[in-house]
Amino acid sequence: MNEEFDRFEEHMAKDESHLPVVEQSLVFRLRKRAEIRRQITSRKSVQEGAPDRIADLLEEAADEIERLNN
Repeated sequence: MNEEFDRFEEHMAKDESHLPVVEQSLVFRLRKRAEIRRQITSRKSVQEGAPDRIADLLEEAADEIERLNN
């Protein structure tokens, strides 16, 4: 859980939502899409409290891009 909080905190420090989409980084857009998916109350995974595999994959891709860029 601490790792998840650290990623969230890091994400908030890099908030690019004020920028036009074309200026937002791919990592930001992937993480934002994962966040949005997890908040859609009509989604079955949200209703059941189950993991969202696509959102997990989006975050995994963002993590890998960041790892490769560092």
